[in-house]
Amino acid sequence: MHTPDAISVIRAKRDGAALTPEQIDWVVDAYVRGEVADEQMSALAMAILLNGMDRAEIARWTAAMIASGDRMDFSSLPLPTADKHSTGGIGDKITLPLAPLVAACGAAVPQLSGRGLGHTGGTLDKLEAIPGWRARLSGEEMLRVLRETGAVICAAGEGLAPADRKLYALRDVTGTVESIPLIASSIMSKKIAEGTGALVLDVKTGSGAFMKTEADARELASTMVEIGTDNGVRTVALLTDMSTPLGLTAGNGLEVRESVEVLAGGGPADVVELTLALAREMLDAAGLPDADPARALADGSAMDRWRRMIAAQGGDPDAPLPVARETHTVPAPATGVLSVLDAYAVGIAAWRLGAGRARKEDPVQAAAGVEMHAKPGDRVVAGEPLLTLHTDTPERFPGALAALEGDAVVVDTSGAEPAARRGVIIDRVA
Repeated sequence: MHTPDAISVIRAKRDGAALTPEQIDWVVDAYVRGEVADEQMSALAMAILLNGMDRAEIARWTAAMIASGDRMDFSSLPLPTADKHSTGGIGDKITLPLAPLVAACGAAVPQLSGRGLGHTGGTLDKLEAIPGWRARLSGEEMLRVLRETGAVICAAGEGLAPADRKLYALRDVTGTVESIPLIASSIMSKKIAEGTGALVLDVKTGSGAFMKTEADARELASTMVEIGTDNGVRTVALLTDMSTPLGLTAGNGLEVRESVEVLAGGGPADVVELTLALAREMLDAAGLPDADPARALADGSAMDRWRRMIAAQGGDPDAPLPVARETHTVPAPATGVLSVLDAYAVGIAAWRLGAGRARKEDPVQAAAGVEMHAKPGDRVVAGEPLLTLHTDTPERFPGALAALEGDAVVVDTSGAEPAARRGVIIDRVA
């Protein structure tokens, strides 16, 4: 059979054909080697965005991305492994309390995490607010931390799915991020290469999520569960609500503080609800269905794991977290029931305050972000604090305030009773 070439592969997908296994294997490998140029892969990514891929194509594309690099192996650990991946949202600090909580219940959690881009925060940026904490670990260091503490949160090594790293950067600048086959294969290639035995996906929907509609979120969740299952990883997904920020903070150091409150047995109800739900799914998938994560939060064992995990990566769990030099209070615009606090608007405000980055290489402020004093369903009083904005650079306040105008904050003044709060979990996909 003749070797495929870039033009024939692009044309096939442009015209709506399913790519053959040979075409997929060749184009992914040739792109990593530099034989397929960025502009050619851009054209193919756009054709995939417009025409989609079937299950066999997505499975093969994912396998080719995994084959482009290393695969990690945790078989030497005496514990079952479980991991979680979130599709990203505002105030989504769940990984921070979740990893030590699941470790306290008897599973090992090798959590490879990323940095924030745009309006969504990154787990590594949050943890770097802790003095001394290191995101970059060698493979040997990662295994050592896992053996010592049962959980590790760190950056993925350069050798893991290099095809994905190259393609992700390209999708970001060519308007092809939203393709469900490309999102699913991107996430799952990294997670399968990471070598975990069980994977729980937190697929978010709503204004602050990448998947704005429930239908798109459900399709993405189903696609990823199928890929995981096809690759021998026990995979389940929860569809969760991201129309309102999670918890009462959005921003790196602010979210660490809130995570520690959860580990201490407190914290906002929605953060605790989602942390416990994901922990139960991870433990069940890892073969530990009788473990009780609620007790591990209550008895301090999850907090103990957190302290050990942070210290094992060079961090000081007792060090004070950074505090912003400047704050600005946003008062409630009216008296009544807060009916809307838009997640996307809060995310943009936090980003403009310095909590996020516009480009990969931008620095972030550890103390910047938005603190919320009420959630939808709460009664508020005109003039009383609704939000507190935090930043080291006060010239950023006007841009953040502009993000919160319009329909971002809505108070119902009709005198109606607050509607019952919807839980953060919408559905389970397995």
